[in-house]
Amino acid sequence: MSRIASPLDPTGVKDLQETDEFTERLRQEILEGGLPRGDRLPPEREMAQRFGISRARLRQALDRLEAEGTVFRRRGQGTFVQPPPATDAARLKSLSARVSLQEVMEVRFEIEPALAGLAAQRADTRAGEVLAQAAQATLEAADQQSYDLADDIFHYKIAEMAQNPLFLTVYEAIRTVRAQANWAEKRAQTYAPETTRLLAQQHQVLLAAILKGEAVAAKAAMKAHLTFVADALLQNLPD
Repeated sequence: MSRIASPLDPTGVKDLQETDEFTERLRQEILEGGLPRGDRLPPEREMAQRFGISRARLRQALDRLEAEGTVFRRRGQGTFVQPPPATDAARLKSLSARVSLQEVMEVRFEIEPALAGLAAQRADTRAGEVLAQAAQATLEAADQQSYDLADDIFHYKIAEMAQNPLFLTVYEAIRTVRAQANWAEKRAQTYAPETTRLLAQQHQVLLAAILKGEAVAAKAAMKAHLTFVADALLQNLPD
């Protein structure tokens, strides 16, 4: 049972303040790149020792950061600064070597508009705020790498907001295949800054439809966005 502070016993207030302060410190460490080992944070025990805090307080801070979309946690895999790989990533490795970019886009056209429509129907206020932050980050990205990270989070959050674990599993497979095929590097060589800017603006249109709860508009916005992505990639990249 949590302890409630009284005017004569401010312990609860002090604990809350200390958790707030540590959460902000941890947030800054993550955003500035001071913690990640690649995309994954160090184990909780190591982080607790580094910061000189209890693992319980560390978990409280991570709970908050997960809720706001700063980190992603998956049982058995750890804590990540961007969406984690699919649980069966190893099995998907051979598949990524066999499918073409066009084939992946065909699947995305079937799955992601449906996810956007469901997100519009089911998103709550907090999820919408996190999605808005990710969309804004794509607008403010200083370089292609920053855009790719924000774009990854934006699309993953839409898949989460659909609140359908089977759909999310399918989306994670698509995302993992894309990552293993290393198309992000090829995209960086292909996209002009103007292309990235237009994609970020399309995110705003998609975001608006989702936040308004307009499922049909969200589906249409996602389809238009993917069409632009496909045209930009397939015209310049071999299969």
